[in-house]
Amino acid sequence: MAQKMTDEEWREFVSYGTRTGKLSTVRADGSPHVTPVWFLLDGDEVVFNTGKDSVKGRNLARDGRVALCVDDDRPPYEFVVLRGRARLSEDLEELRHWATRIGARYMGEERAEEFGARNGVPGELLVRVTIDKVLAEKGVAD
Repeated sequence: MAQKMTDEEWREFVSYGTRTGKLSTVRADGSPHVTPVWFLLDGDEVVFNTGKDSVKGRNLARDGRVALCVDDDRPPYEFVVLRGRARLSEDLEELRHWATRIGARYMGEERAEEFGARNGVPGELLVRVTIDKVLAEKGVAD
């Protein structure tokens, strides 16, 4: 039987290894758009970057509501869904800093600067999602 994760457990779970998040944004017609993202937790915020002209970038500029799902697809199965509102920034210094940190998580420290330089550029957005709601369960198949 599934159990709720504690605050400490869900934070550790979403920050473990290179788990990607599945980000849901709202299209102009109200339908959902889902795409995988690399991300980090920063306190009570989720941080990631995306292209300003990408579908998710345009969606976020118009409607900041998001949900991010992170899961473990191995038995006994676990998942965390984070909901909140996104704030966008084009500050290049901040964007480069976070793009480098995200690159370190997903590609390793030895390639962090490379990914920071690639993704911390004009045309990219730094996205900060203030977490308003958390649904986190472990042992789903127990």
